Amino acid sequence: MTIVGSKKNGLSAALEPGTRRRTARTEMSPLAMRSTQLLLTLAVLGAWELSVRTGVVDEFFFPLPSDIFQTVWVWVSSGFVFPHLWVTMQEAILAFIVGAAAGLLLGFVLARVRFLERLLDPFLQMFNALPRVVLAPIFLLWFGLGIWSKVAFGFTLVFFIVFFNTLEGVKSVDRVLVDNARMLGASEKQLLRHVFIPSALTWIFSSLHISVGFAITGAVVGEYLGASAGVGYAIAQAQGVFDTKGVFAGMFILMIVVLIIDLLVNRLERHLLRWRPVQSS
Repeated sequence: MTIVGSKKNGLSAALEPGTRRRTARTEMSPLAMRSTQLLLTLAVLGAWELSVRTGVVDEFFFPLPSDIFQTVWVWVSSGFVFPHLWVTMQEAILAFIVGAAAGLLLGFVLARVRFLERLLDPFLQMFNALPRVVLAPIFLLWFGLGIWSKVAFGFTLVFFIVFFNTLEGVKSVDRVLVDNARMLGASEKQLLRHVFIPSALTWIFSSLHISVGFAITGAVVGEYLGASAGVGYAIAQAQGVFDTKGVFAGMFILMIVVLIIDLLVNRLERHLLRWRPVQSS
């Protein structure tokens, strides 16, 4: 038995360098990946520019990317976009914080109290099934054209994403791990801090990545339906005068903002999950 084990260990050790070399060959470095993404972006924009200039695509519906970037530059250099962007970010951040906090709290509570989960499950499913766009005019009537109607609309988008992911993340914690912690005398507070929260962090951050975009979407859609400021309001104004370059410029600015915020969430996730071993493919 010992000899067989030694042979197996020796075989594994002999195969490890080859496996590492194959992994190194198949995985791209971060710099190479960023370069490939940049090349793909340039290729898409170049094809778009060429299609419009050759008349394949109607410029009225799809303006030249160069004209869109020129509009973005005018908006940024003149300072036109910053007051609107500030309003939108206020609405999105408030909706994200309130919606994520409520989703985390209710998700943890319902995951730990089975009776409450069974009691509230049909109501949560019904509210989650409601089309969010239908709620936007109601929030405008309730809260007016200020930021709170957009915060309420963004809350409905963020809350359910975080809630359901938190609920499933806590419920999926290994029961053996929980029982062992209880046998060692862990209290409910200690279980929450040292077992449930670390185990559910992956689920939670998956929901937060999605929620960032939905929070901004909720703010912009609310502004589009009725507001006096915000990027959604600026896009609606551009659409009203058939300024497609302005519409696309607003969309590009929002995409860049979401990308920056997502990078920040990625850094926070790596910091909080630094204890997790790196998985090699």
